[in-house]
Amino acid sequence: MLSKKMLVGVLLATAPIIAHATDTIPIQEFVRHPQYSSTKISPDGRFLALTVQQDETMALAVVRLQDMQVIRITRLTGGESVSEFYWVGPNRLMYSSAKNFGTYASPFGTGEWYAMDADGGHPRTLLSYSAGAADGASKMVHFNEMFVMLDPLPDDESQALMQLVDSSPDGRNQVVSVDTASGRRRVLARAPRKDCEMVLDASHKPRYANCTETKDADLGYDEHSDLYSLGDDGAWTRVNGAKDDGRGMRVVGTAADGRIYATASDGKSPAAFGILDPKTDAFQTLYQDPIASIHDYLYAADESTVVGLVTMAGAPHVELIDKSSPDVGVYAALSTAFPGELVEVTSATHDGKKLVVSVKSDSDPGQLYLYDRDSGNVRFLMKNRPALDPAKMAHVLPFSFKSRDGRTLYGYMTVPNGGSRNMPTIIHPHGGPIGVRDDWGFDWESQLLANRGYLVVQVNYRGSSGYGKAFEDAGYGEWGRKMQDDLTDATHWVVEQGYADPKRMCIYGASYGGYASLMGAAKEPTLYHCAVGYVGVYDLNMMFHKGDISERESGQRYLKRTLGPDTPALRQQSPAFLADRIQVPVFLAAGLKDVRAPYQHTEAMRDALKAAGHPAEVVILQPNEMHGFYDEKANLNLYTKMLGFFDKYIGAGASSTASASTAN
Repeated sequence: MLSKKMLVGVLLATAPIIAHATDTIPIQEFVRHPQYSSTKISPDGRFLALTVQQDETMALAVVRLQDMQVIRITRLTGGESVSEFYWVGPNRLMYSSAKNFGTYASPFGTGEWYAMDADGGHPRTLLSYSAGAADGASKMVHFNEMFVMLDPLPDDESQALMQLVDSSPDGRNQVVSVDTASGRRRVLARAPRKDCEMVLDASHKPRYANCTETKDADLGYDEHSDLYSLGDDGAWTRVNGAKDDGRGMRVVGTAADGRIYATASDGKSPAAFGILDPKTDAFQTLYQDPIASIHDYLYAADESTVVGLVTMAGAPHVELIDKSSPDVGVYAALSTAFPGELVEVTSATHDGKKLVVSVKSDSDPGQLYLYDRDSGNVRFLMKNRPALDPAKMAHVLPFSFKSRDGRTLYGYMTVPNGGSRNMPTIIHPHGGPIGVRDDWGFDWESQLLANRGYLVVQVNYRGSSGYGKAFEDAGYGEWGRKMQDDLTDATHWVVEQGYADPKRMCIYGASYGGYASLMGAAKEPTLYHCAVGYVGVYDLNMMFHKGDISERESGQRYLKRTLGPDTPALRQQSPAFLADRIQVPVFLAAGLKDVRAPYQHTEAMRDALKAAGHPAEVVILQPNEMHGFYDEKANLNLYTKMLGFFDKYIGAGASSTASASTAN
């Protein structure tokens, strides 16, 4: 079945550029962890379960909705956080554990699953790597196995359907039924081959497998997919393969009435969304955006029927797919209740009469409401970041421009309140770089910078996701080249349009963005006035030998396609070997436990700048942090120093220095 959420309202018009004067908010309020993450209402509507921040980990809280009393908070030991959780019945939950990997990478699951009643009663370890914890061979999880929820079957509290992901060399994924009291499991189907994601039909039976391959014809790196269907005879049949005609097809899910939702891509343009005929395998297109890929779905209250789609070339766009659905009225009511907001129904009761609604926007970090379908009433539940008043936050303005080679690029400007022209500006490239994008919405880091008066510019340069495979593929081999040129072109564009003051511009990014920041300072030595690299990579040859990407065979192929071969020629695209070209002040920060962008990159950049006679002004090598700092104290220190750095070179401090120099 489909992911259980419904996007029911988005901003369809851009925000004004000029607003009231900025009210300075303490840094602590921006770096403070959100109060909650995922939320789900129980099938009968009595309880709300949500993951909440407890010190440096996420705990699972259960709230009685009648009086909003917390009846249970479950915390894990050993620095583990509660990750996924599901209601498997009106009074019972299953949940998994994870460890944090840093703010710029997803937490990684430990592979262990637990169950308990809403009040914490009848706790069970269902799946575990530990023989003692599992207490039974059927519960044991091998170290090459992970379990992912497919369907919690809330109508049948005794079992849940999960996918066993087998990462062993010849492993094939399985669909298994897991007993929610004992953890015993029963295999229902095995995938047709390795690296397949299984999909259930409306009767909760395994029916399709989306299989991914990362090798091209020359055994290099290229992602493509094959689709298989499972017959009633238990045999898999290949429906479609990208190698056949260049078109890749994936099953997204199944509607309550049995319709099979799928996407089809020609390997170039954004994928089309439509219906797959299970008898003929014919694909009927319902909608295809000519520019942007599908960003999210609107669901009916049954949490499986697609009502509409959301794309996001710039500002969010909603396309209704099934206008005859009675749940379009729900969409209309919520959009009216929360104009200009992004409204997501995170879960619904079994009868669809009560919906938990998450409301957020470019300036609103998020609030929770309970919507009653019968009465039409909306009841406030809680705020995600109570100290951040949406009225004091900046608006995000989508924009587009032409690159030097004629490609249309899209991006976002977070415009400080009261700002309109000639603003001090921070170019803020996202990480990744391939298959990652910036989008419209609340970003606390950009809001922090805008709150200090800086225009924040984010560009979806070539290689970013969200605009079709051809746009993504255009980023391969372009580190320090055309991807960097896209950032340079965006910088010139905001100056030419009058938004940015060319005398007060810095570039700052994390991960790949850290690379792009230092590369921008080296390639365009007079364009920026300072550069900040955070958990970045600066020696491209080092990427083949250090870090978790290079540890995998597929990672080596990915690096070869992304960067080129591991030869001395990569030094010409590595900031650590171009330090003599960097003339502006530099700020560097890294976590000493980062396995994605090991701290040795930052040390290499630091040492190269020192050898070039232009040492970095600030270097932070933070103990116990990984790919993006997580600890609030570490982030408070980081951003306090970073804001002081920006202030010195493009903020009020820079103006004071310039005035003093003029007076002398």
